[in-house]
Amino acid sequence: MRSGVLFSVIVTCAALASCTGKVENTRSTGTGGAVGSGGATSTGGSGAPAPAGGGTGPATASGGQTGAGGAATGGAQAAGGATAGTGGSIGVDGGVTVDCTATFPTGGTTHTGTNVNGTADGLNYGIWTNGSGGDITVFPSAHAFSASWNNSMDFLAHVGLDFNTAKDYTAYGTISAQFSEIKTGTSGSFSSIGMYGWMHSPCIEWYINEDSYSGLRPRGSVTAVIDGETYYLTTSTTTGTGGANACEAGHTGSWTNITSTRASARQCGTVTVSDHFKAWAAQGWSLGTVASVHINVEVGGGAGSIQFPVANVTTTSK
Repeated sequence: MRSGVLFSVIVTCAALASCTGKVENTRSTGTGGAVGSGGATSTGGSGAPAPAGGGTGPATASGGQTGAGGAATGGAQAAGGATAGTGGSIGVDGGVTVDCTATFPTGGTTHTGTNVNGTADGLNYGIWTNGSGGDITVFPSAHAFSASWNNSMDFLAHVGLDFNTAKDYTAYGTISAQFSEIKTGTSGSFSSIGMYGWMHSPCIEWYINEDSYSGLRPRGSVTAVIDGETYYLTTSTTTGTGGANACEAGHTGSWTNITSTRASARQCGTVTVSDHFKAWAAQGWSLGTVASVHINVEVGGGAGSIQFPVANVTTTSK
């Protein structure tokens, strides 16, 4: 989230219906989104949209939260290779095995800065903050990463896939992610741990919230069952400066947020991202072409760190 607008309007919508809005002054940026899945069922309400504090969104949403993006390089690097961790029991979630007891690799390269991007072991990584910065450690031969922050205001760190060709999500077949995480410290005024990315034309910033330092939200009346768990689906609109780097070239003005929030937090498993995209589309919300799909941590301050011994994003089609 990169908006300077200190409001969040969370809106929940049913498929092809109008919306209800609720203003919450809980964080510097809003979240939103519609979620769904193949075989997922959803319910929702109807009503009139609510006005937002810094601007007014479309008929279906207002509010919003900003996100990360923008190309940059930077950061001091720590030398060393990666020694893959080992794990114990294997869990099965979403049809894919995930080692939920995998240990964190050793070695790796640490990058420090306020806007850093690069590649490691076939995945894209990045950090972004509008504060004092933080760091991310990635590995040349292991799909894993860690991040730390110290009163960095809005801070994001992620690993995943960036897509340079404008394609609908259906062109990539099944998009999924496997993750496990161990978190310590504090997160300031808000936090999100899970999946994150952008779509273009229209410009959409999206979240799938799997865990948090401070409670899972937003929650609304629209729900869908994905990967065997209930998710709350919300959508909103935000304005600010953050989308200038993450939206498609030439985009100006507001952009849309779409969020899936898991009913109960988890620290390990498989996220079938394309099922969330499918469910959002089923709600009647327009989706753009996929620009990025990342395993992500976002915090609103505090001092803490997180390790992802498992962090991988895959597609079944190129």
